[in-house]
Amino acid sequence: MKALMFGWEFPPHILGGLGTASYGLTRGMSVQDNLEITFVIPKPYGDEDQSFLKLIGACNVPVVRKDNSWDHVNERIGRIMHPNEYFWYRDHIYYDFRRIVTNELGCIDFSGRYPDNLIQEIDNYEAVAGVLAHSLEFDVIHSHDWLTYPAGIFAKQISGKPLVIHVHATDFDRSRGNVNPTVYNIEKRGMDIADHIICVSNLTRNTVIEKYHQHPDKVTTVHNAVDPVPNVEHFKKEERKDKLVTFLGRITMQKGPEYFVEAAYRVLQRTKNVRFVMAGNGDMMQAMIDLAASRGIADRFHFPGFLKGSEVHQMLANSDVYVMPSVSEPFGISPLEAMQVGTPSIISKQSGCAEILEHAIKTDYWDIDAMADAIYAIVEYSSIYKTLSDEGIKEVNAITWDKAGLKVRSIYNRVTGR
Repeated sequence: MKALMFGWEFPPHILGGLGTASYGLTRGMSVQDNLEITFVIPKPYGDEDQSFLKLIGACNVPVVRKDNSWDHVNERIGRIMHPNEYFWYRDHIYYDFRRIVTNELGCIDFSGRYPDNLIQEIDNYEAVAGVLAHSLEFDVIHSHDWLTYPAGIFAKQISGKPLVIHVHATDFDRSRGNVNPTVYNIEKRGMDIADHIICVSNLTRNTVIEKYHQHPDKVTTVHNAVDPVPNVEHFKKEERKDKLVTFLGRITMQKGPEYFVEAAYRVLQRTKNVRFVMAGNGDMMQAMIDLAASRGIADRFHFPGFLKGSEVHQMLANSDVYVMPSVSEPFGISPLEAMQVGTPSIISKQSGCAEILEHAIKTDYWDIDAMADAIYAIVEYSSIYKTLSDEGIKEVNAITWDKAGLKVRSIYNRVTGR
């Protein structure tokens, strides 16, 4: 079976959990027999791991026919795409996309991020999907998150192949209910046209059924997992006097950073030997710096900014407690990553991973007193810390992407009639 996947991020260049989940799932599926995955992203950098799939950069697929020599194409994009592949795509342009601004290769310059003109980039990505749908052989289309639904729909309309969409989050999660109608309409149209919908948690599945009016039989939960940490034994806790409690993620209203600061204030009223880290960036970062200052705890707070790769695992390993106080978290991979390196996790009950984790402490995101009590208990009582650490490692090591991949494969079989 051949799957054409549309995504928006792929490691090592990621901005959030979407890229991590896309990588984990495709790698987990790669161990299956008779499955080939072609994964499309807006902008690759050439250092992505392609040992288990084929990666295509939308920015290297021409949508407008322009005359270029083989040598010129090779000079421009040969490091990432073979020129012969470029010319193959150029020969399969069947629509007039001259309304789109392109470069001298007839390709679109994507940012590879989430720019202010994101809707325009989504539309342009859809155009690339049209060329790929005419150029490639595939049995099923798989679109990750709302940004790629239009691309998946266009590929389905051209090829007649079934479309599976993967809901990693909805705008109800990102906006705390203040939904952007443009985003909602893209999400709704994708769900309506899809042959099947995968959700990363029952929490998200319920939202899809209730808020987007989808039939329950069309919606399946496939919980996320976590990749094994390479050389996990190398990540050790540094010796220090103070305990360390960490928030790691986008500093946005969806993630509930203000509840973390308020819980920290309550912990520091009971003990002074604790420091707090808010790692990441986002539109609420300055507000959180100001909130910590207004509570008189700025000297116990650290804002290291965005971390990536091994920096994430070292930060989590250094921590005595990891806290994810998300207001609405479709899944949440970071607590699993923390547990891998032996760090106890406190997670909100409003998160998808709360559905599968037994050895994490769960509180309502708004219950800052319960959150503070849990933090205090872990940093003060070594027996609680050790139990959560040891049992957490055992539990999370059994949550693997190949199991999630088998569930996705069964959905592929269902929609393709195999």
